[in-house]
Amino acid sequence: MRRPLLVLLALLSACDSTPPTTSDGGSDAGAHDAGGGDGGATQDGGPDDGGTLPDAGAQDAGAGDAGPGDAGLPDGGDALIAARPYDVTVPPQYDGGAALPMVVLLHGYSADAASQDLYFGLSALARQRGFFVVLPNGTRNASLLRFWNATDACCAFGEPVDDVAYLTAVMDDMQRRFRVDPKRVYFTGHSNGGFMSHRMACERADRIAAIVSLAGAVWKDEAKCTPSQPVNVLQVHGTLDALVLYGGGFNATIEYPGAVETVATWAARNGCSATTLALQPDLDLVVDLLGAETTRTAHDACPAGGAAELWRLAGGSHLPTFNSSWAGALYDWLLAHPKP
Repeated sequence: MRRPLLVLLALLSACDSTPPTTSDGGSDAGAHDAGGGDGGATQDGGPDDGGTLPDAGAQDAGAGDAGPGDAGLPDGGDALIAARPYDVTVPPQYDGGAALPMVVLLHGYSADAASQDLYFGLSALARQRGFFVVLPNGTRNASLLRFWNATDACCAFGEPVDDVAYLTAVMDDMQRRFRVDPKRVYFTGHSNGGFMSHRMACERADRIAAIVSLAGAVWKDEAKCTPSQPVNVLQVHGTLDALVLYGGGFNATIEYPGAVETVATWAARNGCSATTLALQPDLDLVVDLLGAETTRTAHDACPAGGAAELWRLAGGSHLPTFNSSWAGALYDWLLAHPKP
């Protein structure tokens, strides 16, 4: 089944190849219009934005939600959350007893949390399978387009926003408000959100068990990514992606690595072998590509907690039209890669 057109239009520009200008249109209103379905929470990240669309499984997460007696977040985290509230999908199974996995979903450039959640289908899956989905929003640039300050190649274009500090505060806030399993904290994102997922793995390796990046990339300059411990990494990338090239390229004048290089870089950091192994079976994840278009390779001899894997979408674009298997395949991979 194809996604609503407005969601696709909003996400198609995710991490465009040139910096935005004031002539870009300046609004992601189309994505908001499309986000009122099963995508979960839709509270925007800015303090001047409106409320939430109805969703039985979503809660607005503000700095004061933990209740009296709870300690504040360190290093100004309360102020970061107050300025940029996020939403969380809480599954109906949650009763405060067993600790649950947590997936932080990061949208692409110019999109938002609600449309990204609708595209990935994670909140709907979370209600069935029992995990938290955290839905933060990037800040708006001068053209009013949302972005994450990920790597130098994508997509802050000089805006000095510390999204690592913000997303760390989000993790802290979630672990204060809910019973989150610290060994099953995951990040995933598309395009700019994929780049940001890689950056979070680089800088918060002690907190993050695994990431899944769709059409993102790690830093080209390996000196800018020095994780304190191994992180499980899955890169998903279409071979015909025309915006973030499968083989790597340039965003304006800044180079980014391709999908194979991104995974190889993580394999080296994690202490894996340079040898890759083909995994079976191939997967059928994309509606408009015939057969099982997704081939999988993994680096050999990785340490516990440090897998490095590539899912290659043969003929896949920057915005693949995923079938109903996508969300489950993504989450199954994350769940199979906790911290040791």
